[in-house]
Amino acid sequence: MPSLEDVVKEAAKKIIRMASVSPAEDVVNALRNAVKVEMHEPSKVQLNAILTNIELAQKYTAAVCQDTGVPTFFIKLGDGFPPIRSKLFSILTEAVREVTKELPLRSNSVDPLTEKNPGDNTGIGIPVFDVELFDGNYLEMIYTPKGGGTELPSKAFVVPPGNAWERLPELVLNAVIDAGPMPCPPVIVGIGIGPNLDVAAKLAKKAAVLRPIGSRNNNSDVAKIEEALLNAINKLGIGAHGTGGNVTALDVHIEYAYRHPATFAIGIVFSCWATRRARAVVYPDGKYEVRPA
Repeated sequence: MPSLEDVVKEAAKKIIRMASVSPAEDVVNALRNAVKVEMHEPSKVQLNAILTNIELAQKYTAAVCQDTGVPTFFIKLGDGFPPIRSKLFSILTEAVREVTKELPLRSNSVDPLTEKNPGDNTGIGIPVFDVELFDGNYLEMIYTPKGGGTELPSKAFVVPPGNAWERLPELVLNAVIDAGPMPCPPVIVGIGIGPNLDVAAKLAKKAAVLRPIGSRNNNSDVAKIEEALLNAINKLGIGAHGTGGNVTALDVHIEYAYRHPATFAIGIVFSCWATRRARAVVYPDGKYEVRPA
């Protein structure tokens, strides 16, 4: 019988493969809908090419994008999960190493000083781990490989709170214009609001990568802002891969935390048409479930 450590690694390897080969199901469905509503023929051609690319990647079990991203795990760790927790990061790191060789995946981890690439998608600070504790007895992992083209145009601001909500649409629209075709639109735009830059940026990334397309913030006022920004972005005419058209963003998601009275921190993060994520849940008895996230 395999050990729980082996089970965790096996489950992790399956979601790494799953996420690397295809965008999430809600993203693929949104791309299919985008083809139906796109009026600009060059952009429609790009969208159809994207869908063909996805079909071929699934057929041949190959990476759906040459940028196989920074390996990132969003983890929910139950209080009652067995005591392998101190080993969890090393188990998941080894899973990344193995799948990088087996699938294979391009290695995207580079030493910033020497420019040396170890060739296995690991290194100081990589994979990226985001851990949330909760009252439960299981381990949940969402794997998402975040590409470099969507990180380059990311923005972060700290603005005076007095007119921050009024300024927010301009900041977001300018960020989308500055990004242009770089993040491989159609994109998902994640916006985070919080007490400082690191919290705002983390919320923005979770909003861009983890929230399903079509979902709305539980706060009805914020949900209205999401809808208004989505409509405004899609009137910019950037279109798929910058070819023009009326589908520049598949969705806009906002997440927020309470802030300091003197500051209003804003993070803006993009996720491309190849937004990839998969989920595994591992139980104490060694059983596990794997599915698209």
